[in-house]
Amino acid sequence: MKKVKSLVLAGLLALAPAMAMNGPAFAQDNAVAAAPAADNAAAPAESAANAVEAAPAAKVAAPPRMKPTEGIGMPRPGEITLQEQFTSTGHTARWMHDKLLLPLCFIMSIFVLILMLYAMWKFRAAANPVPSKTSHNTLIEVIWTVVPVIILLVIAVPSIGLLADQYKPAPKDAVVVKVTGYQWYWGYEYPDAGIPEFVSNMLPEDKAKANGEPYLLAPDNRLVLPAGRPIKLIITGADVIHAFAVPSLWVKMDAVPGRLNEKSFTIDKPGVYYGQCSELCGARHGFMPIAIEALPPAQFDQWVLSQGGKLPGAAPAATAAATAQAVAPAAPAAKL
Repeated sequence: MKKVKSLVLAGLLALAPAMAMNGPAFAQDNAVAAAPAADNAAAPAESAANAVEAAPAAKVAAPPRMKPTEGIGMPRPGEITLQEQFTSTGHTARWMHDKLLLPLCFIMSIFVLILMLYAMWKFRAAANPVPSKTSHNTLIEVIWTVVPVIILLVIAVPSIGLLADQYKPAPKDAVVVKVTGYQWYWGYEYPDAGIPEFVSNMLPEDKAKANGEPYLLAPDNRLVLPAGRPIKLIITGADVIHAFAVPSLWVKMDAVPGRLNEKSFTIDKPGVYYGQCSELCGARHGFMPIAIEALPPAQFDQWVLSQGGKLPGAAPAATAAATAQAVAPAAPAAKL
């Protein structure tokens, strides 16, 4: 019996390798060996992602330079009132100037002139041999106190509202531009769009006339903004105090070195609007023109892309590979 048991045990030991080859363990080894096939299947997705990341961005053409309209956004010969306005605060300010302040000033000036002439005639020495001994008149004193107070209130109420509107904070979706005043030119930067600072110098007279623009107001590079969108300007100075002023947009803000001043507004319609530095800043103070080119929103987006910038909400370039990988077809699962 012992010999039989020994023979059976020896036979089982001899058959063990063959059984292992056909068992689950060998199948698992085959699955592991097949794993590189899955990596090879995923290779096209990685290649597509790398291709998207390495591919240069397509060059977008800038919109054509807008031609100015005569008398719009610029001073007109013989003009004695404010320029035509193209912002909400500008409309309010011009209404106050033309419909409220000027009529009040005219009426009060005529009234005082008539009163003065009447007093000169009424109380002349020839008509009053005996001087009047009147010391006061309560009714007249009440009138000349109450009426001016009412006039001042009529002026003050809309004025306070206008001042508040001029310094109202810009909304979160406003287009942000940093404006820097230099001796004697301007620098513009679009931090949210990723457009670095570029400078704006006055055009020579011959080039300005060739472009159909007013001399002393036309720069080589304009400040490009969208019409109909809120805008926030962050204004500062690099050397001395300047002032960024565009009368037709009711914009004027000091550019002070070491200080950031904000100005927010919305331009009503597309156009070219001119301004100048309005703070004496040195020998060439009068040669610091400003030109704002307000484009329709779609053309402004085109201009941003043409400058290498990005639009609000656009995916950053760094995520292009991840985006391509996410939309690439999934690798087929390896067969076990």
